[in-house]
This record gives sequence, structure tokens and C-alpha cells, in this order.
Amino acid sequence: MLNTRYELTHLAALEAESVHIFREVAATAQRPVLLFSAGKDSVVMFHLARKAFWPAPVPFPLMHIDTGHNFEEVIDYRDRVVSETGVRLIVSRVQDDIDAGRVVEQTGPGASRNRLQTAALLRAIRENSFDTVFGGARRDEEKARAKERVFSFRDEFGAWDPRAQRPELWNLYNGRHHKGEHIRIFPLSNWTELDIWQYIAAEEIALPSIYYSHRREVVARDGMLLARTQFLELGPGEKTYTEQVRFRTVGDATCTGCVLSDAVTVHQVIDEVAATRLTERGATRADDRISESGMEDRKKEGYF
Repeated sequence: MLNTRYELTHLAALEAESVHIFREVAATAQRPVLLFSAGKDSVVMFHLARKAFWPAPVPFPLMHIDTGHNFEEVIDYRDRVVSETGVRLIVSRVQDDIDAGRVVEQTGPGASRNRLQTAALLRAIRENSFDTVFGGARRDEEKARAKERVFSFRDEFGAWDPRAQRPELWNLYNGRHHKGEHIRIFPLSNWTELDIWQYIAAEEIALPSIYYSHRREVVARDGMLLARTQFLELGPGEKTYTEQVRFRTVGDATCTGCVLSDAVTVHQVIDEVAATRLTERGATRADDRISESGMEDRKKEGYF
């Protein structure tokens, strides 16, 4: 008797789990939306969503929370994806909240609009009556994100309470909520940075060029290399110089660092990621260094 065994690779298993999550939400939610920053995680998340519903189009829009302090390569990529796929894009701008006086912008060296994204996100959710919001957070990124469930309940103020998380036994998800509340959905929760890059290689997914090695003017600050852009104000004694770098994560240009790298191909990036012992947020995100509980405090306010 022929004995055949069918086993999924670890990437195929992760893909299947994410596809199941997308379809579960589409079957139960009324107004979902997918957060899309054009960073590698949101790019992979959108790729998975397209697979989940192919050959039909993705049945929900993308939403970008725009700080106004973006890398040009990332915005160009975002607009190209929208043009090529025909997906609807909603842009919620931090500048609108600043102009309306709902938030106050920091000034001076070290100032960032990153934290101000919370107001723009919650306003967009409220104005569009979204009841579920897909995000690209992974548990391996940071301690507060490691506490998240796949279906993360948010109250009427958009706040997250780590003590009010619902059990998710046997991949059974509970998305029930009252009007005004919503659920954050994290299809990539069980993926690692290495998984993401291996999947990008396997699926031949294009990314913004800043994820690969290039020459860039940088400034050293707090043990990080920050890109010298029009949005970054130099502090006393700070000087810029040029290095061969790439970005491991993408966010507000004022607080997203880069790393020294010669990796110009996806497989060279995989080799780098496999050898590193620092998470991408721990190594390259200045906004995560504000305090030991900085990310958790922001999530309780409604942050991603």
C-alpha cells in the first residue's frame, strides 16, 4: 500500500493561517479596512489578502495614516501599488489634525509626528465606521505586541486593555463588539522578520528600494543612524555623513533608523536577518526608546 504524506512547509502553514484569518473577517465583519504603510509587513499582508480572495478583488480598502514626514521611495511605491491593483486607498493625514488643533506638533531636534498618528487613525476609523482594522504587527517585534491576540478588542475610545484579551483556542476567533467599538486584526502575528523575508523571496514580492543597500546621508543619534531628510532637524554638534545602509522597517522619517548593510538582494537580506540578534524595532525605531513601556502605553491610547 502506497503511503503518502502531505506536509506544509512552515511558510505555507503561516500563509494558510493568514488566509484563514482574512476570510474569517470577510465573512463576519461589515466594514473592514487594511492599514497600509508600504512597509514590508503591510506589503506582505496585502499580498496575502489578494491571495485569500483571488480571483475576486480584495473586498476592503487600504488606509494609510500619513504623518507627512515620509520617505519619497515609500510613497512612490504606495501609489504604484494602488495604480496597478486598482484597490481603493484612504489617506488620513496627521497634518489635518494639527491644523484643526486636535493635536500639538513637537518642535526641535528629536521631534517626531509618530505618536500623533493615533489621533489620525482613530478619527479615520470613526469617520468611516470601520469595525475591523487589519494591521501588520508581529509578536516578535516588541514586548507589548507579543501580548496581542490575533483579534484584539478595542473599546469605544480605541484603547487596548491587555487584561481584557479574549481566548483564542483552536484558532477560534471572537470578533463580537458593540457599536463604536472595533477589532484590530493581526494576520501576521505568528510570523517573524525572517519568515517575512523568506516569503518575500519565495513569492517574488517587490518592495520599496530603501529596504536594500544604498548610499544615503545619515546622522548618528542615540546609537542609531537616522536618514538626513528635510524633516530631520539637526541638534547641536550633529554632523551628517554618507554611509551604505538599508532600512529594516519603515515609518516616520524622523524616527526610523537604518543599518549599515551591503545587502542588495533579497537573499543577502535574509542572510543578514538570520544572523542578527536585535529586533528591527529595537535596533531602528527611536520612538520605541522613550521608555520601557513606551509601546504598551501608546497602544492603550489607540496606537497601532
